[in-house]
Amino acid sequence: MTDTPIATLKMVTLDCPDPPTSARFWSELLGWSVVHSEKDYAMLEGPSSALGFGRVEDYVAPTWPNAHGSKQYHFDLAVTDLDDAAKKAVELGAKLTEDQPGETWRVLLDPAGHPFCLTKAENWGSS
Repeated sequence: MTDTPIATLKMVTLDCPDPPTSARFWSELLGWSVVHSEKDYAMLEGPSSALGFGRVEDYVAPTWPNAHGSKQYHFDLAVTDLDDAAKKAVELGAKLTEDQPGETWRVLLDPAGHPFCLTKAENWGSS
């Protein structure tokens, strides 16, 4: 690995059926600002990167669990209180999955069906 990176990640963009709904959900969950929102595209601004949402006609959400690996990605989010964070995420529009593979994290689906995990902050060396 070199000392100078070739690139810097500035944004991740997720496909979804309704960008404004996805932007509101992730804005509330992460505490990031919605800087653009319209029918076909929305964007959040975070401390060092951005999160975008692009509308796709006939969007099909990934499945969880998925033995075929077609879920494509998921976020791991560190939280201090796992149950409280899961409850708040559900209140914002997430769905808790029936299949929970462990005790130190919770798998949820965002409003567009993208899986994400809430994990105990202490497992990451932070709180």
